[in-house]
Amino acid sequence: MKFAYDGGFIIYCINGRRRLFLFLKNPDGWLDIPKGHLEKGEGYNDAAIREAYEETGLVVHPEHFFSYTTSYWFVEKKSKVKKTLRIFMARVPCDSKITISDEHSGYEWLDFDDAIRKISFRDMKAALSAANEYIDRVAMMHDLNEEYRALPGISKGWALSYRFVPGEGALNARVMIVGQAPGRDEDSSARPFVGRSGELLNELIKIAGLDRHEVYITSVVQFFPPGNRAPREPEIRRCLPFLLKQVEIINPEIIVMLGSVSAGALYDKVKVLEKHGSVVEMKGRKYFITLHPAAAIRLRKHILIIKEDFKKLRTILKTA
Repeated sequence: MKFAYDGGFIIYCINGRRRLFLFLKNPDGWLDIPKGHLEKGEGYNDAAIREAYEETGLVVHPEHFFSYTTSYWFVEKKSKVKKTLRIFMARVPCDSKITISDEHSGYEWLDFDDAIRKISFRDMKAALSAANEYIDRVAMMHDLNEEYRALPGISKGWALSYRFVPGEGALNARVMIVGQAPGRDEDSSARPFVGRSGELLNELIKIAGLDRHEVYITSVVQFFPPGNRAPREPEIRRCLPFLLKQVEIINPEIIVMLGSVSAGALYDKVKVLEKHGSVVEMKGRKYFITLHPAAAIRLRKHILIIKEDFKKLRTILKTA
């Protein structure tokens, strides 16, 4: 048995209301994406970028947070080979100049429906479907964030920061992590969990067997409460519909609620120190209760508690 590893790209453009995907024509008649073997010292990302340039003449870079991995078997010289292909995604202008390599006979820009009809291989259909769905989610999240960002200007008596801190991460994440509200560091950088709490959260995510780019991180309220106070009930009620729409877009397997504000907004008012490390269900969704990293930093004995919770989360994810 042999093993092979490839990196590739789904390349797309948007022409008005049309979303088009680039496919290369194989001399035998089937359609393919730019992809190829990992060379010595390359990662999937490196190989995908190189192959895209060699096969299309395009210089592309992966869009944040999306990748799709598939594996399949084939026979080469009477030996079974298991190939693992990791596919990234990139958007280019529709008038980009395409220069195909000698191994292909041409190229086509196809919309999703035409591509699904013409693609020969089931794995490629699945990859294209995942990419197309992800692009939909990007558009929905963009529109939601623009609406959310405008909230201070249309709300009477606004007492929070006017700087919006959007959620961050994979829009198809299995795990969604919900904190309380941005702190001063997050308000300055417009990114969630970048201060001391962010450093601890990154460590906890690794304990759970994940990388930060694999999860989606957000807060109940996405504007900094001055003085680093907890958000007030009217502020939570004003912002909660936007959080619930984020949940709908991402549709995670499990939502990690960091602290009592997050748990109270999404599930119910609970004593986190009594319920931490447990999974609860409501309306078909699973929620994992744990401490907020900032609380753990303030009281060092809670560091061990929150780390044990994320070890439990790792086990839960493995058995899901």
